[in-house]
Amino acid sequence: MFHRILDRLEEWIILSFIALATLVTFVSVAMRYLLGTGFTWSTELTIYLFIWMAKFGAAYGVRTGIHVGVDYVVNKVEGKTRSFLVISGLCLGIVFTGLISFFGARWVIFIYGTGQISPDLEWPMWIIYLAIPFGSGLMCYRFIQSLVKYLHRGEIVSAGPTADLREGALDSLKEHTK
Repeated sequence: MFHRILDRLEEWIILSFIALATLVTFVSVAMRYLLGTGFTWSTELTIYLFIWMAKFGAAYGVRTGIHVGVDYVVNKVEGKTRSFLVISGLCLGIVFTGLISFFGARWVIFIYGTGQISPDLEWPMWIIYLAIPFGSGLMCYRFIQSLVKYLHRGEIVSAGPTADLREGALDSLKEHTK
């Protein structure tokens, strides 16, 4: 139940941020060309929305297996070697995103202490920088989920059949198109 709610919240946040960024940009450009004026803060808001969207989108990518990966070696080996490589990769993802989340939280605390505000929106910068620990923390959680799934069921999160392609798999496809 918790995972389903978290999944939907993650998707809703990504969708909302991209829709809002698109809407703000469209309205601002339309006003600029039609009325000769626009919102001075629209570019800044759009950038912040895309940052938040990208951080949560990265976590979504881990959950769904849609990240671009260089898994040529992993797909070439079998057995314990493959298992070691998969577990090592997931553990490295956990450590990296955990460190980014930790140091991102420290950065947010530092920025909070400085009282910095954004130039156009005049929002506290610490709120904007929260994207780093929140997004990286969620990404770390998704790596942990993937590791647990792999350890319990032997399943690797995959975006579909293209993730399982091996050398020569496309050769038969090329022959059919001739």
